Amino acid sequence: MLKDNEIKEKICLALDVENIEKAKKLVEDLAPYVGTFKIGLQLYCAYGNEIIDYIKEKNGNFFLDVKLMDIPNTVKKASESIVKRGANFFNVHALGGIEMMKAAFEGAAEAALKLGKKPPVILAVTMLTSISQDVLDNELKIDKNVSDYAIYLAKLAKKAGLAGVVASPLEVERIKKETGKDFKVLCPGIRPCWASKNDQKRIATPKDTVQKGADYIVLGRAVTSADNPIEAIKKIYDELREI
Repeated sequence: MLKDNEIKEKICLALDVENIEKAKKLVEDLAPYVGTFKIGLQLYCAYGNEIIDYIKEKNGNFFLDVKLMDIPNTVKKASESIVKRGANFFNVHALGGIEMMKAAFEGAAEAALKLGKKPPVILAVTMLTSISQDVLDNELKIDKNVSDYAIYLAKLAKKAGLAGVVASPLEVERIKKETGKDFKVLCPGIRPCWASKNDQKRIATPKDTVQKGADYIVLGRAVTSADNPIEAIKKIYDELREI
């Protein structure tokens, strides 16, 4: 049976909302239940570092979800800047290749050493949960099974020295089997049985995902768009306490 502190550590809340006031309200109300707040492109592009500073004021952890993908030198410099902002997690696209992922790791490690702080957890995005087999085959023209390709990219990320990956709940067990239990897996596409699927295709419930071995689960609209976000996240706690 999972304890509440263990559940909290696993929960990453996506602050994918339309304004800073709502984001701050979610941080204030849900801080007792959330281990890490995820700042995505929608909020970061609109409000820059304001939300980062607010989360830090509340002594919260934050995941800068910017999915870096560029030439290695640019990614290295961006990683240094992210460390200076105080991120606990950030991510890159595994499709950027092994040299780019190594550059992210090196940039973060060097910046953290200079600052005398612990480096952030760097995760590689394998396949977006909105990418179905049909999209992979007919739009991207990648002649691979979507799950097999996600596993391949996960192994590439481990080879580059990253701490883990962002992957669909459907790939967690295979990733753990092929990369080892210490290789972290963060899963988006989490939908409680009472929530709508929205635009994600490869999804699972919080309980199923954690039972498969996920280290972190990303909660989004099921909580942030609920009439009562606190009650919504409490329902998820009830589900995870059964494990």
